[in-house]
Amino acid sequence: MNGFTSSFVQVRGSIPFIWEQVVDLTYKPKFEIVRPEEAPRVAERHFLDLRKKYGSILAVNLVNKHGGEGRLSEKFENAMHRVIGDDVRYLHFDFHKICGHVHFEHLSILYDQIVDFLEKNGYLLLNEKGEKMKEQTGVVRTNCIDCLDRTNVTQSMIGRRMLEIQLRRIGVFGAEETISSHPNFDESYKILWANHGDEISIQYSGTPALKGDFVRFGQRSIQGILNDGWNSLARYYLNNFSDGTKQDSIDLLQGHYIVSVSRERTPPSQTGGLESVANFPVALALVLIGFYLALMSLRQVRYDLRHLLFSVVWASLSVALGAFVKANGRIFCKRPRLNKPRS
Repeated sequence: MNGFTSSFVQVRGSIPFIWEQVVDLTYKPKFEIVRPEEAPRVAERHFLDLRKKYGSILAVNLVNKHGGEGRLSEKFENAMHRVIGDDVRYLHFDFHKICGHVHFEHLSILYDQIVDFLEKNGYLLLNEKGEKMKEQTGVVRTNCIDCLDRTNVTQSMIGRRMLEIQLRRIGVFGAEETISSHPNFDESYKILWANHGDEISIQYSGTPALKGDFVRFGQRSIQGILNDGWNSLARYYLNNFSDGTKQDSIDLLQGHYIVSVSRERTPPSQTGGLESVANFPVALALVLIGFYLALMSLRQVRYDLRHLLFSVVWASLSVALGAFVKANGRIFCKRPRLNKPRS
């Protein structure tokens, strides 16, 4: 625009050491750190790679301070002690504690903490001759757990602030002008970022991004919260009963699993033991049938006390089966088969 070309780069990435969540039918599977003693070395290698590519790095960690996320966050912070230096900074911002589920305007608190880094490291600016007038010398690396929802909202805020600075620099905006001053431009910016977040989320989780109503419209809405609830349920289903096949596809395409013509034709998904017969829909149907029969027997107690015993037996069988499924949730999930995760 106006003969100038400008850009600003941000980076998103997972917590940079080896950890996993193995699906087990719970809504949020337990976080497990793999080879925790290697975490500092893995983080150090990762940030060395980032420094080579981008220059200075500001790592913004958005995860919670408590629960499973808190344990990962603490490990991340400890690992960063070996990495922090003149060109690497680390900042924890507890997104859920500070912003909750609706007060995303509180991200201005985060911006105030990182504005010095953004001003120092700048953005790329070329004039009409293609000559470099300004260079971006560092990036903000943002993470939450899966780098989708909280990361989208935060990067949208940073991108908006930096775009306003760029537009002022090339003379499109006045000194006090903002994107919000132009309703059509403001709407286009929000839609662009919301669609961007949705595409990344669909590729990774199978659903559009959560909190997308704030990015798209600038505020939380009842409809947006309801959509988040529906998408969360869809993610739960996909995580437990669909993503195993997706992971196998990724492993196959990336060469992590090599097909050999000398191998037997038996598919690698054929496993022994209970896992070969475990079927969650069947187990759920049996539990529901058991409770239904218990209820029907209970209604007959007034005619024959023996039905009380039948009711207790059916209810006990349903509870026992439900407890078994819960205790052995991993074998009822559709996990990757080509590279089988740890049990």
